[in-house]
Amino acid sequence: MSLLMASVLTTVPISAVNLPEKSVILPENPVQQSTQDNLSQVVSPAEITPPEFVQPDITTSSAIKNKYENILRKSREKIQFISSPNLPELKDTQPVTEVVQNQENTEEFSQSLHPPDSDNQMSQVTSVSQLQDVQPSDWAFGALQSLVERYGCIAGYADGTYLGNRSINRYEFAAGLNACLEKINDAIANNKINTVNNEDLILLQRLQGEFKSELQQLQQRVEVVEKQTSELQGNRFSTTTRLFGQAIFSVQGTNSPDVDLFPRDGVPERQGKTNLTFTSSAQLTLATSFTGRDLLLTGLAAGNLGSNASLLSTNMGRLGFESNTDNNLVVSDLSYRFLASENLGIVVGTAGVNPINTFRGISPLEGSSDGAISLFGQRNPILSIGNGSGGIGFDWQISDRISLQGVYSAEIPNFPSDTKQGGLFGGRYTAGAQLSLAPTNNIDVGVHYLYSHSPDGLLGGGSGDSQLISPFADPTAFDTQAIGATVAWRINPNLHLGGWGGFTSSKPSNLSGSVETTNWMVFAAFPNLLRPGNLGGVLVGQPPKITSSTLPDGFNFPNFSDGGTAGGRSDTSIHVEVFYRAQLSDNIALTPGLFVIFNPDHNAANDALIVGTLRASFRF
Repeated sequence: MSLLMASVLTTVPISAVNLPEKSVILPENPVQQSTQDNLSQVVSPAEITPPEFVQPDITTSSAIKNKYENILRKSREKIQFISSPNLPELKDTQPVTEVVQNQENTEEFSQSLHPPDSDNQMSQVTSVSQLQDVQPSDWAFGALQSLVERYGCIAGYADGTYLGNRSINRYEFAAGLNACLEKINDAIANNKINTVNNEDLILLQRLQGEFKSELQQLQQRVEVVEKQTSELQGNRFSTTTRLFGQAIFSVQGTNSPDVDLFPRDGVPERQGKTNLTFTSSAQLTLATSFTGRDLLLTGLAAGNLGSNASLLSTNMGRLGFESNTDNNLVVSDLSYRFLASENLGIVVGTAGVNPINTFRGISPLEGSSDGAISLFGQRNPILSIGNGSGGIGFDWQISDRISLQGVYSAEIPNFPSDTKQGGLFGGRYTAGAQLSLAPTNNIDVGVHYLYSHSPDGLLGGGSGDSQLISPFADPTAFDTQAIGATVAWRINPNLHLGGWGGFTSSKPSNLSGSVETTNWMVFAAFPNLLRPGNLGGVLVGQPPKITSSTLPDGFNFPNFSDGGTAGGRSDTSIHVEVFYRAQLSDNIALTPGLFVIFNPDHNAANDALIVGTLRASFRF
């Protein structure tokens, strides 16, 4: 189950997950990416993080089964008698001597004296004389009473009492007798007493013969209860669906920086202008389990926060909680997750299956509703290449500290008319894997590798340099290989440090040369800042940047305005971000945040871009 939820359903630090177990496959989306629980972590731009999988409560049934397994084990043990020449023979008894049985805890067994079909609460009884159904005139009463007084063989429950406010029947008396036999045998086996006199051995033999049928019934009744418990355990689960939701309201705006559209002369040609906006988005997730070891996620989303990239001539100012569906309801997640074995979880679906949702989350600042406010601050951008939507993935828990996730995802898996633009193996698609490591209890590491095919020369990473070819050249298909790593170090409960780095190399299908990009980020997270549940974050990094482009002249993007000659970006953008999430209640959080991009679009001629926002998140 934990693979379905640690992997499966919430994005959590790897060392916090002990799986046979996440999960786990972890859904994550641009509109909501959750950190941990984890329960860890769809389609752009509307996404949703599914809730933590709920495992059926088996505490009660397990306790019942354990209780009667103890009784069954004890009743099945055969009491053996070794003949002794010193014992007198009786007509109604058989030669008796030392009782030989396995050692058992008397206190544990004494708790099983109460029969399974009794509904009465029991009060404290500390003497055999108080067990009302056994009359003082009965020889069995006197016999058991004398054994109890001499050997203390009915110890009662943990508080030293027998517990019983009702009359004891022969069945219960037989169970008490069995406990007494075991206690005396245990004392002999452990040399706690030297000898048992002949009279006591005779009494034990007679009592055993008198209650032989009740001891047999004890075994039979326990076997019936065991069978019923097994049937209940095997059929106790019924199809269950739970509803989870989230709403985000936000106010955001930017400055009006001068923008150099054609870097050849270093002179700005226009000014970026955006309005102060108030937007919202909402997501609903239906989580359905049919067997208790699976999860069907159905996510619905709607929103009206669009990207500011077109107005600013750069995608570096995008927010991490964008969701522009024109307020139309869309299916953001439709995936089925199940356990193929105790250590292997599988996810398959037409929406919500991509590296972001399948790989285990490493960064504590990941989460559209409660993490970093920028899109670049959410995660290593190489995990976003390909814009994957539908496909298949897995999460394999190799050991307590090592797991492997893999995924194959297509951007438009349901597009049948043009194999170059869509379909499961056409258009844009991505295959990748992540090795998740927890070398210590406080360090999480994710090593990423992805292969992606693009039919038009766009990586689809969402921020930084994602276009590989000059806009003046004909679109060309590219194959990209990306490698990277993300690290998070929990120094103490209130301070986490980490970062990531990524590298891509893209080769065109019908041209010579290649295009390479890099990105990096370092961050500090401050959980419980000023108040438990709050979170502060500081991030500094470089968005994806083309460092080398060796395509033929006229095809290279960095110098597209100057003949498209070979070469990489000459300047570097630096991203600096701060935010503070105030957790007002279990369901409401308010997050003011600000980030600045120096040299936007990797061009020193551009003014610094400043983006501010106030995000309010509601979960239910």
